[in-house]
Amino acid sequence: MLTTTIHYGLLIALAIALVFAAFTDIRRRQIDNWLNAAIALGAPLFWWSSGLALWPDVAMQLGVALAAFVLLAGLFALRMMGGGDVKLLTVLALWVRPEVFGQLLVIMALAGGVLTIVMGFWHVMRRQREKLAIPYGVAIAFGGLWVLAANYLPAAAMAAVPA
Repeated sequence: MLTTTIHYGLLIALAIALVFAAFTDIRRRQIDNWLNAAIALGAPLFWWSSGLALWPDVAMQLGVALAAFVLLAGLFALRMMGGGDVKLLTVLALWVRPEVFGQLLVIMALAGGVLTIVMGFWHVMRRQREKLAIPYGVAIAFGGLWVLAANYLPAAAMAAVPA
């Protein structure tokens, strides 16, 4: 029972951190390193509360996070993604099961497309001449919250159990 309470408490903390990341990205176009570090430091406790084995479960989480970091760092080097966005997606990979991480990426991409259209329209309507800056942390947070709601809430867990 205590493990379940800790597990859902950690998921709530992650959801709050994602909302905070989205709001700071909207206001300052920045996702703080301390927030990414806090999310990363919570992952081992989440693994424990989820009952993950060191091998292969935790190793897979770390492998997906490393692969995500390498690919996203390449996008950062090409100036296609911000550093805070790279770090936020990498630390989310520590929390989200590998088979669900692809779902997070798809939802994030769809939300990012909608966000880009809305921000572009807003930018044109205000006749701003500076470069359009998309707070992509909003799309990442939306994807993360979607995955949490769809895969980690008690109702989602009960729906996944065959009758």
